[in-house]
Amino acid sequence: MTAKVLITTAIDYVNDVIHIGHAYQKVLADCVARYERLHLGNDNVYFLTGTDEYGTTNEKAAAKRNITPKEHVDEISGLDKKQIDSLNVSYNRFIRTTDEDHKKIAQEFFAKSLAAGDIYKSHYEGLYCEGCESYKTISELNESGQCNLHPTRQIQKIDEEDYFFRWTKYQSFLLELLQNERFVLPEGKRKEMVAFVEQGLKDIPVTRPKYKVTWGIEAPNDPEHVIYVWFDALINYYTAGLQNGFWNDETNIVHFLGKDNARWHVLLWPAMLKSAGLRIPDTIYVHGFVNLNGQKISKSLGNIIRPDELVAQFGVDPVRYYLLKHGPIIDDVNISLDHIKEVYNSDLANGLGNTVARLAKMAEKSGLKFELKSFGSEIFSENWAEPFKDYRVDVALQNIWKLLSEVDKHINENQPWAITDQDKLKTVLTYEVDQVRKIALLIEPYIPTTAKQIQEILGKEIIKSSAPLFPRLQ
Repeated sequence: MTAKVLITTAIDYVNDVIHIGHAYQKVLADCVARYERLHLGNDNVYFLTGTDEYGTTNEKAAAKRNITPKEHVDEISGLDKKQIDSLNVSYNRFIRTTDEDHKKIAQEFFAKSLAAGDIYKSHYEGLYCEGCESYKTISELNESGQCNLHPTRQIQKIDEEDYFFRWTKYQSFLLELLQNERFVLPEGKRKEMVAFVEQGLKDIPVTRPKYKVTWGIEAPNDPEHVIYVWFDALINYYTAGLQNGFWNDETNIVHFLGKDNARWHVLLWPAMLKSAGLRIPDTIYVHGFVNLNGQKISKSLGNIIRPDELVAQFGVDPVRYYLLKHGPIIDDVNISLDHIKEVYNSDLANGLGNTVARLAKMAEKSGLKFELKSFGSEIFSENWAEPFKDYRVDVALQNIWKLLSEVDKHINENQPWAITDQDKLKTVLTYEVDQVRKIALLIEPYIPTTAKQIQEILGKEIIKSSAPLFPRLQ
């Protein structure tokens, strides 16, 4: 049986519209999804993204704007979707936690944990960051007593009756799970999660009382409580996977997310699934942060650049290319408009675009016909693609550019423009055209529009030159 793959991103909280830091994750997951579709076939790949819409922050944001929470989340979710669409992200479903099927499945999931004896009522007194919608300990706050991720927000002191999840019950299970070196990638993030569990887990509240938070999915065991936003949000992956036949043992389940969400996905989510008697994801890939001009991009700091702003300046594929080559696949990275422009000119205008233009012009001038060579899906299993096994799309992209460099070298060494023997000229140009045709297939997961353009330019027996793919930026 052909393997199936479920690929997900973290769903974005709708207190504000997403920025380029969030968008990196979508493009990363999209690249892997597009690669897997070319490798395994469209029907065997399901790609999920979406928005996380309940919780205190959204309720307060709506009240501040004098609109209902539903009106607020509808607006921001729609704007988020437009930002993701601007980057040509090929999701199969854009899920919203306010979707009716998700609300139903979240309640059913909660009930399974309750039936397993893993949810109980108790008193909670402690600290809470509304920006993270997360409970905090003193050690997790900075010297000013604020959350490092949301330094402009006031930490809330909470004193209330909640229903708790027996997280402590699953400590040994999680430590055993983390022995699998493929469960969390990259390795440094896995070690961080092991260290956190070894410090000792504490049971966590998984409801909030309605008199404090009305905007949430009602707990199935108590109409006076709503399900805690993180418990509800994580279930979105199961909602979509179950509904579409991708949450089963035949499917490779991969979550992509940023390091700020690692603890919930790596430690809470598997414990929740184990409690509910459901299968565990295969891999959780945790990437770093994008910094802009040396400063962390943050909604709360107001240091934000939107995906569509970059697309308007550089184009969709150049932005995708830049993020996939220079994004925070392992560690935090710093980006700037100057660096994007530099990479655009060197790699795309003077690189790929120039090679295609030179080759098309020589092929047209030769007056020769170029037989169309068929490439099967096996080209996506060749050595260049080996890094995809570890989701290192950046390394695989470097491998593709090495192939491109070899074509350039072949052109410069053989000098087709100087060959007068027609048979020799056809041999040289046919090899070069076929190599670039192949490269045009390999780059589809990265820069799909450009890939199709190259296939159109070179995908004929009689080739004609065309306008530059990437006009040089001044």
